[in-house]
Amino acid sequence: MDRPIRVLLAKVGLDGHDRGVRVVARTLRDAGMDVIYSGLHRTPEEVVDAAIQEDVDVLGVSLLSGVQMTVFPKIFKLLGDKGVDDLIVVAGGVMPDEDVVELKKIGVEEVLLQDTPPQAIVDTLTRLVAERGAR
Repeated sequence: MDRPIRVLLAKVGLDGHDRGVRVVARTLRDAGMDVIYSGLHRTPEEVVDAAIQEDVDVLGVSLLSGVQMTVFPKIFKLLGDKGVDDLIVVAGGVMPDEDVVELKKIGVEEVLLQDTPPQAIVDTLTRLVAERGAR
């Protein structure tokens, strides 16, 4: 890849805690990635539109509020409606193991929980983009 990996990090819904996603953003930036943080209280529509407009490789959605089984199906429907099929979508935050299994079934490439070491996040995104290949 001849340009840095571009990542949009988003907080969807009413969850007001963003310390973790800010740490992740800084970690990815320090690893040489272009990082856009959408800020708090975004809708699935806003996040998908921003990911498309910013031409990101990875959309990372951080959730602590337990709405992952509502938010991610909406995100994938919106991406499908817009004909986007090569965007890597990852989830982060706090969620039960059974939801992790279901999220992967619907298309989430990786679920990075709150105890994932920062370097593992960098390595995971780097690997996913390398596996997908150039767009």
